[in-house]
Amino acid sequence: MDAVRVALLREVLAGTEWPGAARRFAGALRGAVEAQGGGLLLVGTEAYEPWHLAAHLDDEAAWSGLPALSPTLVRHRVPPAGPAHLGVGLGRLEAAGRGETLLVVAPDEPGEALLERVGDARRAGAAVLALDGGSAELPGLAHELLTVPGDSGDIDLETVQHLVSAAAGETGAPATAAARSGFRDRLARLAEVLSSPPPPRW
Repeated sequence: MDAVRVALLREVLAGTEWPGAARRFAGALRGAVEAQGGGLLLVGTEAYEPWHLAAHLDDEAAWSGLPALSPTLVRHRVPPAGPAHLGVGLGRLEAAGRGETLLVVAPDEPGEALLERVGDARRAGAAVLALDGGSAELPGLAHELLTVPGDSGDIDLETVQHLVSAAAGETGAPATAAARSGFRDRLARLAEVLSSPPPPRW
């Protein structure tokens, strides 16, 4: 999701808790990877792999000049013949420890095997953050948690991931109301230009 769509999404969600909650969580994520310095591990559940979040964080790392935000995607099932960057299995979590950050994305229950590995990583000194849909166990393991209940009608976990990844790459303060108004004006002018007929040939 590009910057314009993220800005529009924030406008739509203005007045709800989600833009602020996503910024706070993103700030904690950015702070953890910068403080820890050992890399970011990203893992989902057996039924859900956070591909989009991995791609967006990788983009934000490049655009913001914060390479520590670029994650290693940890997978529950690794195909035998695939690229190296997609060949990192759950065994990587067993080696996680001090200096590393682990981000868990769990729209459903993570499962005992994953929870055990996350707990081991935390005990070994890794910083643990989680985006979840209301897990019973993750709140006790995560240093920072953002829960998006499945029954919250105005937003879902996928949308929150877009807000978090965009905010993680932002190094400045959130835009003021005047700046947001200026952005809306510029966006309206751009829409007008794009929708107007082309000028006559000269």
